Amino acid sequence: MTSLKPYLIRAIYDWIVDNKFTPYLLVDAEAEGVVVPRQYVQDGKIVLNLRPQAVHGLSLGNQTVEFSARFGGTPMQISVPVRAVLAIYAQENGKGMIFDEEGDDDTPPPADSAPQPSSAKKKPVLKVVK
Repeated sequence: MTSLKPYLIRAIYDWIVDNKFTPYLLVDAEAEGVVVPRQYVQDGKIVLNLRPQAVHGLSLGNQTVEFSARFGGTPMQISVPVRAVLAIYAQENGKGMIFDEEGDDDTPPPADSAPQPSSAKKKPVLKVVK
């Protein structure tokens, strides 16, 4: 089964842009395969402005987010594996989604963590008392 994460990223991006807000992508810059301008990385993370006017050739793919943009006037090709995306949100109001840093959000919970039926919810047993 494919990951839900890239679909959520695309949906939230569309919602942000449709509402005329600025989409920001929070990225784990230390993750393998991340290509971003290192001089803008702080505490191992970088915030990327995905406003349509600020990026060119934006591709929100199932495996990577790719685009070209200017940083300090210098053009750069950005590549971010979807697994390195920590959040997507609107800069103006902070609404969006934060993703789990521990890997794939689509991992099902272990079988033993499923809710167990409560014995307190059994139907009462009635009997006639004389």
